[in-house]
Amino acid sequence: MDAEYADEKPPASRLADGSNGQNGYDSDDSDDVPLALRATRKSAQPSFGAQMRSNAATQSSDSDDVPLGLRAAQQTKAKKAKQIPRRNPVGSARAPSVGIKRKSSRQESAPRPRSRARMSSQSEGKKGGDGSKYKWETLEWNGVLFPPEYEPHGVKMLYDGVPVDLTPQAEEVATFFAVMLDTDYVKKPTFIKNFWDGFRRVLGPKHPIKEFKKCDFGPIHQWHLARKEDKKAMSKEEKARLKEKKNEDEAKYKFAYVDGRKEQVGNFRIEPPGLFRGRGEHPKMGCLKRRIYPRDITINIGKGVPVPDHPYPGQSWKEVRTDQTVTWLAYWKDPVNVRDFKYVWLSANSHFRMDSDEAKYEKARLLKDKVGAIRAQYRADWMSKKWATRQMATALYFIDKLALRAGHEKDDDEADTVGCCNLKVENVECINPNKIKFDFLGKDSIRYENVVEVEPAVYENVKRFCRADENGAPKSPAAQLFDSFDAVALNAHLKQLMPGLSVKVFRTYNASITLDDLLCTPDDAGDKSFKSVLELPLPERKAAYHSANKQVAVLCNHQKAAAKGFDDQMKKLQLQIEGLNKDLEELQAELDEAKDSGDVKKVDRLKKRVEAKETAIRNKDVQARTKEENKNVALGTSKINYMDPRITVAWCKRNEVPIEAVFTKALMHKFSWAMESTMWYRF
Repeated sequence: MDAEYADEKPPASRLADGSNGQNGYDSDDSDDVPLALRATRKSAQPSFGAQMRSNAATQSSDSDDVPLGLRAAQQTKAKKAKQIPRRNPVGSARAPSVGIKRKSSRQESAPRPRSRARMSSQSEGKKGGDGSKYKWETLEWNGVLFPPEYEPHGVKMLYDGVPVDLTPQAEEVATFFAVMLDTDYVKKPTFIKNFWDGFRRVLGPKHPIKEFKKCDFGPIHQWHLARKEDKKAMSKEEKARLKEKKNEDEAKYKFAYVDGRKEQVGNFRIEPPGLFRGRGEHPKMGCLKRRIYPRDITINIGKGVPVPDHPYPGQSWKEVRTDQTVTWLAYWKDPVNVRDFKYVWLSANSHFRMDSDEAKYEKARLLKDKVGAIRAQYRADWMSKKWATRQMATALYFIDKLALRAGHEKDDDEADTVGCCNLKVENVECINPNKIKFDFLGKDSIRYENVVEVEPAVYENVKRFCRADENGAPKSPAAQLFDSFDAVALNAHLKQLMPGLSVKVFRTYNASITLDDLLCTPDDAGDKSFKSVLELPLPERKAAYHSANKQVAVLCNHQKAAAKGFDDQMKKLQLQIEGLNKDLEELQAELDEAKDSGDVKKVDRLKKRVEAKETAIRNKDVQARTKEENKNVALGTSKINYMDPRITVAWCKRNEVPIEAVFTKALMHKFSWAMESTMWYRF
């Protein structure tokens, strides 16, 4: 789950779970809860982002499908919201957006009023039973969409060359494996072992299938391939009908009504059963993900509203509660990683999430003003006589310098991933005179391998921490490097240095300030000024941004495997470039002939065609170079979670790059609040 919502985890989860949530968000250090952004700013003239939110609010309030009872509550809220004084949060001053006339220099330096009204300005002041502030007053939604039940296909697998009968449940699990026969997972021993353990449990002890090596899933795989071809062969009309039916089935689950406002639900689909894949070398890859039923799910709804229905007669939801202090809509235990929970949230462009995003980056900006003093303190603590203080100061240096994650303790059945606080002696190597080599599996089992030059005091400390503990007892390679504290203690210490500070905030700060610096350039006096790439063609400008984005991704260790079809894509690009070069040679020959003949008009025409072809070649070269350079780097993760989007928006405005060239449509909606940023915004 998102770090911003960690206070909303179920109590049982908070007690037992040192790990992070799910749902596709990068969520390390989930014990951090950024401060809520309480203030709003009026809008003098709506910018693109303000208009997007205004349109969404209008659509929500005026929609015919808003329940009548909620419509009245919304109108009452709107009247009261006008009476609430608004102020600008610290560090959020904004100048008018591009295209708005500036009347004076005084006006330019004034804080930009904010266009988005608080979602729950009235309910913010109320207290829950535990003293927590309410996040909403009314909440109505239609629950989750369950995947269809399994329909047996009747194709038999072979065992020792002979077709065997399977129950529908066993056939389903066999099919899970069969459809993956053309992936690399089936070549991994861990995947095979975990699948086989789960399959044997489903088969039962009396089933004739006893050995994996005698199993042949080929017939089911062939059935799967034929089914895929049938889908490809469908007419456009058939595909359109299926899509329309899918949209009809999903329509009622897509929206919730919060305080009378229509909000989009982010992840209303329950993941179907299958085989867990994981990333990297996850120890649970191949484990069976069982089907999730209503009896597994806790629902959060408002008082007095209808309980969402479901397609399973005789079953009840695990729990139906009304918790106004949280913003999750539902949760259930992850069927594979049982200490984790899956959540249903409102979408990334909901008011809850947009406010939380903006608050996260504002908090990171506050760290900018305090980081100097924090660094001075941890440098002084490197020589502390207290073992724990010295260790924590050394760890904080690595978190600051390398943007390492905190790292939480793991159970034996969890992936042996490592962050700063749970580094083992074997994960570090001291290289004279003052370099340290890191080698460990980070989040999602992605390997982190890096050699860095460090301060001499840090180097000596690490050597000392590797040799022995505080009492002088020698350490084994599997012993903890930092043996006197854990991630919880470190985050508690950080909160003493600055309210709300955590390892996550440090990562956000370092990612954002790095991007901000990369997109600027020092002048002769050493001051930073905006770096212009306007003189470059658009593809080169985009490549310049992607290069900066890549450096941030490398800092945060956001890696990925090259796409399956990467080599084919590169070959296709190279063929296109070769074809363009051949066309250019022919055009150049025609141009030379035209010059010799003295045909001025033809020369002018051919010159333009040559220039256009040269531009096309340069653009393709840039595309190929960028693709090759970024094949193992996940650029999206830092955009989604760590880089202040206002830096990107401002850069695009300064350099006349369309925002959609660097942000996906989903990110543009998620960060619609940032679209108001002016071209001179600085983190």
